[in-house]
Amino acid sequence: MRIPLHAVIAAALGVSACGSDAPHDADETLAAQEQAAFSGVNGTYCLVSPYNCKLQASGGNRVPTNAPEDDNWGLVTGVPIRDGNGTVVGTNTRTSAAFNYGQTRTFAGERHAFAVSTSNSSAGWLPISSILGRTSFEQKVGHVSALGAGLAKMGCYAVRNAHDTTLEFKKVVYDSTATHERAGDYLPLVRANGLRSVNLVFNVPGFALGGPAVDHFPAGTRFQRLDVPTEHGVPSIDIPLWVQDSAGRYRQQSGTMKFLYGYVIAATTGTKRNGWMAYDALQVSSGCP
Repeated sequence: MRIPLHAVIAAALGVSACGSDAPHDADETLAAQEQAAFSGVNGTYCLVSPYNCKLQASGGNRVPTNAPEDDNWGLVTGVPIRDGNGTVVGTNTRTSAAFNYGQTRTFAGERHAFAVSTSNSSAGWLPISSILGRTSFEQKVGHVSALGAGLAKMGCYAVRNAHDTTLEFKKVVYDSTATHERAGDYLPLVRANGLRSVNLVFNVPGFALGGPAVDHFPAGTRFQRLDVPTEHGVPSIDIPLWVQDSAGRYRQQSGTMKFLYGYVIAATTGTKRNGWMAYDALQVSSGCP
């Protein structure tokens, strides 16, 4: 019997607050617990927290092209790829990329959009002038920012310059068959430029909300945690991680992954970027702006 995704998440959240593992064979218990969506601060379709919401009320997480089956926009090569600080981390050699909805920023006096994947083996910012069909793109990209006004500050963290390789290939989605949907998508991995960097995400993966990245920052970046409200009263969200069972499907739980809400202030632009980061990507630090 296939366990509904929302039931799996509900059960995992319930037991994580108690610090124990969810049973792998308790189908009836899992199926009895469901998460109801509600309108929140960061959107109109939210789960567990008013700050854990869909990127847009209707439609997917990508800026749509005129071909519904293909999210990739054509690109001009040879342009710089920038991280969330505006630092050039590589040169684009790809001829197409998908872009996450609502994410635009200005670097070096030029408007950029957030590409899901770049030739730096990471997400990153590309100049909108390099996108073929620019006029159409600008009409569709929209604007969405995660919010954080009024939330109390908690601890200060920094992005690690390492990651736990035992977590990297576990799945964040129950019974995933996708190439990605891995815990490694939320860890500071080594990129094509030889440096580690990590995604800041709009919502927590595993809820069928997509876990889309909205910015990307290098190791050492300070992350100011915020006291975010959740349905279970703890200012964080834990999700189950999945490994292959005897049938080769990702249905066996193997630990959990905790996500914290907070913000990064971009080093060169001073722009505040709110979102979620995996606790496993962070270490306690000081010096948050």
